Amino acid sequence: MIVALIAACEIGFWVLLAAGLACRYLLKMPRAGLALLLCEPLLEVVLLVATALDLKNGAEPNWTHGLAALYIGYTVGHGHRTVKWLDGHAAHRLGGAPRPVGPPRHGMARARHEAKVWLGTLTAAAVATVLLQLAIWYVDDPGRTTSLEAWRFTAWRVAGIHGLVALAYWIWPKKAPAAGPDVSGVGKERVGR
Repeated sequence: MIVALIAACEIGFWVLLAAGLACRYLLKMPRAGLALLLCEPLLEVVLLVATALDLKNGAEPNWTHGLAALYIGYTVGHGHRTVKWLDGHAAHRLGGAPRPVGPPRHGMARARHEAKVWLGTLTAAAVATVLLQLAIWYVDDPGRTTSLEAWRFTAWRVAGIHGLVALAYWIWPKKAPAAGPDVSGVGKERVGR
């Protein structure tokens, strides 16, 4: 049941996002679009309550409950950034706004950007850990909560791997390409003759 609910929440996230952006930019109803976008956190509340009720009704804590906690954590850590990114692109494509500025590609500016994204992953791991710990206390049976404890380590393992990737941008910052030969295609007709 929980896996189906996670899938429904993910589908609902994208449906609400598409409906909200369509209302804002295609139908020229920005308030209705904003209202739809603000409904997205309700999906996570529904998932949280359903997971708690499932555990309360005696369900054996398993990987589905851990996955629900990680999903909620990811949404808290990265959901706002995802919605903001998509809103910027929808405003450009559908609303005539200027093209959104992408993340920096090189140097320390890129490293700072990667660090900010990693902070979202840290937030996700922290939220998932809190939810998993609450579930462990709620079940209050060490023999039944082993899988939930394993999901805490999974959350922090993901955050650690992402942290190493972000750190790599600080240690080995990507250099901007040097201004090289003209690659516009002018003068290429002589090559190979």
